[in-house]
Amino acid sequence: MHKRAVSFGLLLSLLFGLLGWLGGMPSALALTEEQKLVSEVWRVVNRAYVDDSFNGQNWWKIRQEALRQPLTTREAAYDTIEEMLAKLDDPFTRLLRPDNYRNLQVNTAGELTGVGLQIAIDPESKRIKVIAPIAESPADAAGIQPGDLVLAIDGVSTENLSLDEAATRMRGTVGTAVTLQVQRFDEDRVEDIEIIRDRIALNPVSYNLTQAEDSTPIGYIRLTQFSANASEEMTQAISDLEDQGAAAYILDLRNNPGGLLQAGVEIARLWLNDATIVYTVNRQAVLGSFDAGHDALTDAPLVVLVNQGTASASEILAGALQDNRRAQLVGERTFGKGLIQSLFDLSDDSGIAVTVAKYETPSHKDINKLGITPDFVVPQNPIRRDEVGTAADLPYQKAIELLTDGAVVAQAT
Repeated sequence: MHKRAVSFGLLLSLLFGLLGWLGGMPSALALTEEQKLVSEVWRVVNRAYVDDSFNGQNWWKIRQEALRQPLTTREAAYDTIEEMLAKLDDPFTRLLRPDNYRNLQVNTAGELTGVGLQIAIDPESKRIKVIAPIAESPADAAGIQPGDLVLAIDGVSTENLSLDEAATRMRGTVGTAVTLQVQRFDEDRVEDIEIIRDRIALNPVSYNLTQAEDSTPIGYIRLTQFSANASEEMTQAISDLEDQGAAAYILDLRNNPGGLLQAGVEIARLWLNDATIVYTVNRQAVLGSFDAGHDALTDAPLVVLVNQGTASASEILAGALQDNRRAQLVGERTFGKGLIQSLFDLSDDSGIAVTVAKYETPSHKDINKLGITPDFVVPQNPIRRDEVGTAADLPYQKAIELLTDGAVVAQAT
């Protein structure tokens, strides 16, 4: 009888302890809409994020702490989500509020308004760093260069701004002005630059045929972004240049900050036959790959121009062409973004970008934060925008030299 009383008392103690612990947590049935949104984001990251240690954080505890917050408004929920994601220390995994999410979808589809900068968070200063200006955008015309730091936007410091907050401040109505405080990448000089916002058409491909000294016709193709229509436009460019008699090609990926992974894979398939384009590695260390079939449009010699503004999908393409010995790379070391994000719709028309995998080049090089070293390192000389792809452009001239000397052998098969 005494043993039964002790056992029953212990059972009650355990039961009340459990109820007390549960009492500190919101019931799944009693979650508010704001708490449901926080929980929704937590589940997406829990399921998909590339690092199953969650940057060494107790991800379950982070959820519990987030749900204890007094989430009385949607903005409070967004703030809590951003605090939760910040613990991952990954600027690419981020909340996209409804307006930002729509803008991102427009960006990859073909048109936007603003200054035309592709940006990242500088890991050292935590400021906004320019990956590249979009070709012929207001920022490009203003002379902003890859590697420049944006210290302030209309007087607001960028030190604690997220990528999307910074992008939102730079976007705006066509014809309005925004002032960027910029620190040049190669010096300590800081200057205020006023830029007039404009509509930015994302025409990712431009091309022309050039005749070298020995009469070798060379097709020059500049690819500025991997948008949804990039592969179709690249196909048209190669076809037109083939019809014009191009015997070799220069593919210019300088200041191309990337875009859609699938567009990068599709464009690689236009240049490669029977080759691995890129490997992907997820949180379970499962190795996947994207491969080229038999559909390369040309096996003519190819040189690819790269620089520090060549990032993400551009590096996938450059790495595939270099590792498969389909092309030689000329220019400067690339940016070094070897992570892959997926977009997830949320229930309130917002979205979340989550780093779901990392990629490796066909020779299994992890280029994240390291970049790709070109076969021929040629620093970019100071030139005007209208001198890109001309005799004044030193990396371009090195590419012409390689192609006309017969130093580049196509290996599309």
